[in-house]
Amino acid sequence: MPQANVRSTKRRVQVILDPELAAALAEFGSTQPRSRAVRDLALRGAEAIRAEQAGKHAALEHLHRIATGEDDRYDFSVSERLHAAR
Repeated sequence: MPQANVRSTKRRVQVILDPELAAALAEFGSTQPRSRAVRDLALRGAEAIRAEQAGKHAALEHLHRIATGEDDRYDFSVSERLHAAR
């Protein structure tokens, strides 16, 4: 019995299969359909970008606490002596 031509209600995106994407798919997505592998790579990439941004934000907050004196574990006088000794 032939299947009815049922269109997906979800929107699709087109992606160019350039050498970098082809290499990523070959390395990480070879056991699943290509569309699923592209989706998984995109979601994991977004997760990695979020984590990177959160790390940068945390580092900037830490530097701000040091600069404002909220974090007293950093002794500027020791740093100044070490820098002068160079």
